[in-house]
Amino acid sequence: MKQVETSVSIFSAMKKALKRFITVYVVFVAIFVVAKLLFLLIYSPSDVSAADWLDVVLHGLPMDFCVAGYLSVVPGLLQIVRLWTSGRWPALTLKIYFGIVGAALSAIFILDTSLYGYWNFKLDTTPLFYFASSPSAALASATGWQLAAAVLAFVAVGTAISLLLVIAGVRKVTTAHRPWKATLAMAVAVGLLFIPIRGGFTVSTMNVSRAYFSHDRFLNHAAVNPSFSLLYSATHSNGYSSQYRFMPDDEVSRYLPVQPTAGTDSAHASILNTERPDIYLVILESFSAHLMPSLNGDSIAMRLDSIANSGIIFSNFYASSFRTDRALPAILNGLPGQPSTSVLKFVDKVEKLPSLARELGRAGYETSYYYGGDINFTNMKALLVGGGFRNIISDADFPISDKTGKWGACDGKLVEKVLQDVVATQPGRSPQFRVVQTSSSHEPFDVPYAGKRFAGDPRLNAFAYADSCLGTLVDGISQSPRGDRALIVIVPDHQGAWPDEFESLPSRHHIPLVFAGKALAVGGVRDSTLGCQPDIATTVLKQLGIPADDFLYGVDLFSQAQPHTAFMSRPGEVAFISGAGDTVVFNPDAEDVIAGNDTERAPLLQAKAVLQNLYTNLSNL
Repeated sequence: MKQVETSVSIFSAMKKALKRFITVYVVFVAIFVVAKLLFLLIYSPSDVSAADWLDVVLHGLPMDFCVAGYLSVVPGLLQIVRLWTSGRWPALTLKIYFGIVGAALSAIFILDTSLYGYWNFKLDTTPLFYFASSPSAALASATGWQLAAAVLAFVAVGTAISLLLVIAGVRKVTTAHRPWKATLAMAVAVGLLFIPIRGGFTVSTMNVSRAYFSHDRFLNHAAVNPSFSLLYSATHSNGYSSQYRFMPDDEVSRYLPVQPTAGTDSAHASILNTERPDIYLVILESFSAHLMPSLNGDSIAMRLDSIANSGIIFSNFYASSFRTDRALPAILNGLPGQPSTSVLKFVDKVEKLPSLARELGRAGYETSYYYGGDINFTNMKALLVGGGFRNIISDADFPISDKTGKWGACDGKLVEKVLQDVVATQPGRSPQFRVVQTSSSHEPFDVPYAGKRFAGDPRLNAFAYADSCLGTLVDGISQSPRGDRALIVIVPDHQGAWPDEFESLPSRHHIPLVFAGKALAVGGVRDSTLGCQPDIATTVLKQLGIPADDFLYGVDLFSQAQPHTAFMSRPGEVAFISGAGDTVVFNPDAEDVIAGNDTERAPLLQAKAVLQNLYTNLSNL
């Protein structure tokens, strides 16, 4: 009789343990599905049908199963422990675990939902990188009300998830004498989690592209589990050598559109009236072609428009990436932006990049960088110091009274500082290379300016303010004692908060490149030559007669010796415009063509070659 009771007890324990384990797994999946539905509710366009919603949920389920599998391993193991002891510590450990998981999932859901409206891609390690490098700068875009709402949402969602998991998984489990059978059953159940974690029995393991099912980018993003996206980004951002292997390495060079050339070439056209001009490189925060009427945009950046029309403007020019930490290496180092990570995360590689400032320094230039914000944000200081900038002016060089915005000193105070140094530069000094990076046209748009034209729109008002500061800077440089020898190069880092919607990735990345200043031998030129940010360093060096052999991805915009192309990227999306003007947009993770040429011919093959070559070279640094 005693033996029968023991057998019944073992069966009961096994049943309860398995039930708790399966319930926890199902609850995890349900949480992910509900989060997906809420994401759709917030961001779904009006033309998205009920069938699309269902497709999003169904195609996202394998990734949800995967993440639920990872998160269920610890509860499964603790359920086994609870079969062998009647103590309270396993249950307490389980509660603590669910509390940590609830907080983590809440933070992921809140971040993903909040940032998607600005970035239009699923959560990766980018915000963590920003926060780690400078917490104050990372939070500068958010208002106090937004931060308060985020904290309340975090607490509410985290508490709800934790309680739900505790209810599902922390109930009494019957113990029995020597519960080997129950333990074996639970061990098998936990082991079976390998199947959803791996993504089934297919050749490829689970990856972000498994959720992609539509040519509508938003629907694909909605299907992606943000927890998996974050985990995938964290575990793959270092592996340059293993990412984006589209073809054998010995075939890559065959399809590269740009090949390095030595020295200057016969097709080169000079635009300068002086041999060694002072060079001012102005990097405008979040500007784009869509702010300029001369580029078929809105009448917002009118000073920039006027400056461009009196100098040289490249009307067919593109930003390399979507954030400043990708844009700066593109502009200053000739390095295209990477879709999966930022090179600024890896200081050891940053130091080895070619640098415009370093080359100009070798040619006798004094090099200075001006920025009103935190120079440590996203490892910027490592990029600048390693790149050869001798003088770096940042928020620490401004009095507290000047740091009126969340990003530090506003553009007006930044311009004042630059012009003070410009005026103080003696005529006999070495040629100057000064980079001025603005910040006031970034969220939250708290600028000391209230223009009549855009009084009702803080975004446009901030752009108008930054534009007016640009005008003051250009006027001040031109009127300075060394103004006759000034070459002013103006380029945005990336498109920002205006407009909200774009037809395509190239449209989003369309920016102006402007050459101005009295060192120009020509003016009133509108140049339709195709170009991208990595071309800037090569172009400037070639104008000075300085070799640019180390800048592998840029060409001289004033030369026809090389084909002119444009390569641009953001997470999960790459666009390439060939020298013939053909455009392709594709997902490099899923190898799915979104728009344009969908065959294994140029420009798709060229785009893949550039991306593979880029990651190979970065892996070898």
